[in-house]
Amino acid sequence: MTTSVAAGPHILVYPFPTSGHIIPLLDLTQRLLSRGLTVTVLVTPDNRPLLDPLVSTHPASCLQTLVLPAQVSAQYSSKNRLFTLMYGLRELHYPALLDWFKAHPSPPVAILSDFFLGWTHQLASEVGVPRVMFSPSGAFALSVSFSLWVDMPNIDEPENDDFQVSFTKIPNCPVYPWNQISHIYRLYGQGHPDREFYRSCMVANKASWGAVFNSFTELERVYLDHVKKEMDPNRVWAVGPVLPADDDVVGSTSRGGPSSVPTNEVLTWLDSRPEHSVVYVCFGSRQVLTSKQMEALAGALEETRVHFVWCVRLQIKGHVAGDHGVLPEGFEDRVAGRGYILKGWAPQVAILRHKAVGAFLTHCGWNSVLEGISAGVVMLTWPQSADQFTNAQLLVEQLKVGIRVGEGTQNIPKSTELASLLTESVDETRTERIKAKDLSGAALNAVAEGGSSDKDLDEFIKTITDLKSSN
Repeated sequence: MTTSVAAGPHILVYPFPTSGHIIPLLDLTQRLLSRGLTVTVLVTPDNRPLLDPLVSTHPASCLQTLVLPAQVSAQYSSKNRLFTLMYGLRELHYPALLDWFKAHPSPPVAILSDFFLGWTHQLASEVGVPRVMFSPSGAFALSVSFSLWVDMPNIDEPENDDFQVSFTKIPNCPVYPWNQISHIYRLYGQGHPDREFYRSCMVANKASWGAVFNSFTELERVYLDHVKKEMDPNRVWAVGPVLPADDDVVGSTSRGGPSSVPTNEVLTWLDSRPEHSVVYVCFGSRQVLTSKQMEALAGALEETRVHFVWCVRLQIKGHVAGDHGVLPEGFEDRVAGRGYILKGWAPQVAILRHKAVGAFLTHCGWNSVLEGISAGVVMLTWPQSADQFTNAQLLVEQLKVGIRVGEGTQNIPKSTELASLLTESVDETRTERIKAKDLSGAALNAVAEGGSSDKDLDEFIKTITDLKSSN
């Protein structure tokens, strides 16, 4: 069915073209369209199909697609794949967007872009519109990133992986060992072009006209308040969790990409399991476990008697060969009937929302954190990199809905210990389960009519509408 709304202010939505970034911003775009904004979404050719659900339900008068290439010239390449993409997008898209703005009969009144696209702050200034940063990470993690890249703390023992780095300006004064600090900060010395480019993006993010977070006040109140002090307090909006409704999750086959199995197939398997008895295991869309990690996890899943769904990521096409774990020979036969193995993309939100699922073993990517919190499951944390260590700290130490399992390759649990934690995680008497249920209610209330995120979204729309009327 086509959604029909009056055309409102026109904005450009620009996601960073990787799954963990594009999915939440497209989910938010759905809400912006439903509230009457006119939106142009910039995508690269490979990601164009992800817009099909939006295109099929909104008229062209409200939703336009701007497809720009992502091929990167060798002169903009880096040894780091992230930087190659970041450099390439800037060099390809900056001039193309300048021309597009100049030629457009009714150009956007604002740019809403991912925080990996910090250079769009300069672009927005050049075309005379405000840039609003979209953060697919939480306010806690972004506070750490701002402090790291803007304040640039001194590291007395850079060769010591266990050296403790303190962030005293952030609420609760978080502390992390050196090996959990951003690898970009650790491995690239000052003056290195990649490091300086990344720092310039973070500085531009902090200087942006406004910021939208896929988070909610009841989850990160102190950190959202902190970001408001760092930026403009009237232009920081927490509008999450930006997740689809239950009907949309079960019926959709294209949110983030096609599932490796039909959604109904795995849900039918879950239907025959008792409530809260299943552990869902997934380390995100890009994380491939090492041999030791895979061995420990497979051993634990085989040893425990808990039922589980395991989304296994195999080696990603195009990645440099390295230590990538594989399923042990005969594993699937040995866990048949008790374990459901998914190889590839999983309908994660639908799985987590199923009543049979009681716990989630996760790498603590922010999308997974919000999906787990919204579903009210106990979180077993095994962060691997980036903001995941901060997110795990939030879940375990502050929200008390998580159980610490491991940390990257530095802290790999023994199979026997992990098996015990898996068993404990589905215990109905765990205090984490009670707190998870309460937090799930808070998440649902936040996005309901009159909730904190609903109000923030209204305020964001009003602010954008005021921009149109002032032009």
